[in-house]
Amino acid sequence: MKIGLVTPYVYPVPGGVNEHVRYLYENLRLHGHDVRIISSSHGLQRASEGDVIRLGKGFSMPMNGSVGTITVSPRYVSLVDEMLERERFDVLHFHEPFVPFLSLILLRRSQSINVATFHAYAGFSLSYEFGARVMQGHARLLHGRIAVSAAARHFIDRFFPGDYKIIPNGVDVDRYRRAVPIARWQDGTRNILFVGRHEPRKGLLDLLKAYRILRKTGCPCRLLVVGSGPQEREARRYVLTRRLAGVEFLGRVSDAEKAQLFRTADVFVSPARGQESFGIVLLEAMAAGAPIVASDIHGYKGVVRRGEQGLLVPPGEPRELAAAIGRLVLDDDLRAEMSASGMARSETFSWERITDRVEAYYGFVIRRVAAQGALPRDFRAEVPAPMRPTGSSVAATDDDPAGEPSAGEGAPSEPTILVPRP
Repeated sequence: MKIGLVTPYVYPVPGGVNEHVRYLYENLRLHGHDVRIISSSHGLQRASEGDVIRLGKGFSMPMNGSVGTITVSPRYVSLVDEMLERERFDVLHFHEPFVPFLSLILLRRSQSINVATFHAYAGFSLSYEFGARVMQGHARLLHGRIAVSAAARHFIDRFFPGDYKIIPNGVDVDRYRRAVPIARWQDGTRNILFVGRHEPRKGLLDLLKAYRILRKTGCPCRLLVVGSGPQEREARRYVLTRRLAGVEFLGRVSDAEKAQLFRTADVFVSPARGQESFGIVLLEAMAAGAPIVASDIHGYKGVVRRGEQGLLVPPGEPRELAAAIGRLVLDDDLRAEMSASGMARSETFSWERITDRVEAYYGFVIRRVAAQGALPRDFRAEVPAPMRPTGSSVAATDDDPAGEPSAGEGAPSEPTILVPRP
């Protein structure tokens, strides 16, 4: 099939959605599909580079407690029409389809099978509260819907009720297994690792407060902090004014160095306060064999099993965070058990298995549309035959422990998403 992966964020700027798109692109191509990535440009990027097609300009703006992107162009409709006429995709796979404006226009003009993946989770979203009614027409153009977690499904279903298949994010298991620990921090002092954007919802200040408690108790550890963001100055000031020893601010790092840091970590900590739909960093930690201390929030529970791969603590509670970290730092046997458990569990989230599930869902959606005689104009591929379960070819999650037998053939239909084309 010819597949277009649509990201509303400027590709390949680092981020969870763009990384998801990247790995889907690579693995779908390995399956023999003809794949393009559709994004916007930022700065002096070329309009087209290999299999990356860029339409319009992307601009950063505050969104959901973080920084998001909106894409604009005075010629969007004509640019989209020209591209769709030239490419003739069988499937367009939208990631966060309701982020303005690229995805919305593509969805309106599409003559392909339209599948969407919803990544986000928030307790309250002003944009969705006010925009849901306007977006109902766009939602009806979707033939299939995926959510990366139960949290993401719960969030989006409040605004756009329907059938959502849970297919989680994946992890490049081999990259983290092959990584070598960084020698300079292999000196007998236990390494606590934080990886994330420096913003309030990621809980970095809570971790610094917990680390201060640990230092006061004489815990033999150091804190490695990876990332940057608007709270970085405040975090550095906290460390300076409290004279906290052993804190290393490493800034942004390459993918290769990040994998090495996960392998270097004795404990990985993710003290997010909420608004996390999944927690890719937890998968990366597990793949590298790092035991985890994380917030007990909805988006993390489908990844880390309490007491198996890590310890879960209430968000925003530095003392409880410190106690959990201290327990792991001082208990070699518990760290070893959680490390082994995490490495085993990460295999179920390998990108090969996640791609199998996405491909199977494409087939299920296409067969459902074909059975109703509603295949859109640009769908020219053969209708895929049902895939049979192999036992190990699909990933399981807490919400879908059996994986995706028979490509989800028993899933309920969603009559509101099949729209006859003019």
